[in-house]
Amino acid sequence: MSNHDAVSADILMPSVRDVLAAHGIVHEVLPCADELADTAAFCAHYGVSLEQAANTIVVTSRKVDPSVQAVCVVLGTTRLDVNKKVKELLGVKRASFADAELTVERTGMAIGGVTPFGVAGLPIYVDSAVLAQPEVIMGGGNRTSKLRLNPSELAKLPGVEVVADLAKAPEDA
Repeated sequence: MSNHDAVSADILMPSVRDVLAAHGIVHEVLPCADELADTAAFCAHYGVSLEQAANTIVVTSRKVDPSVQAVCVVLGTTRLDVNKKVKELLGVKRASFADAELTVERTGMAIGGVTPFGVAGLPIYVDSAVLAQPEVIMGGGNRTSKLRLNPSELAKLPGVEVVADLAKAPEDA
């Protein structure tokens, strides 16, 4: 990744930095301009392929009280299967993407920087296709950092479940 030097972990949220250290997650911290935090903008600007981008998405049940949420990690080239696979995993009839407000409430992180590292109390589902990549770039917990890591490092997080077909190719979605 030329023109994109690694920086210290100081730009990470303390909760993210603590979880990475506690679980021995091997990673590299990359700086990111706030306006480039969204996947497409980041990849275009820094020359990263969408196949390398791992998006972390919060999903929520609908019309269930209390609602249930989960964190899903999928590749930037795929679309999360909310209507079938996520509903099945959550055991609900309706599910959707969490809005920005609920995402911040449940994770403490803004969309564009959400990462499974530092999220507590939610199941974490990782699409099996993510693990097929040699390395991925994902949110660093805020809109000004990203993490580069071997996706197998995600398995070090407690409660991570690798799910086949969690996401689909856009033409299949």
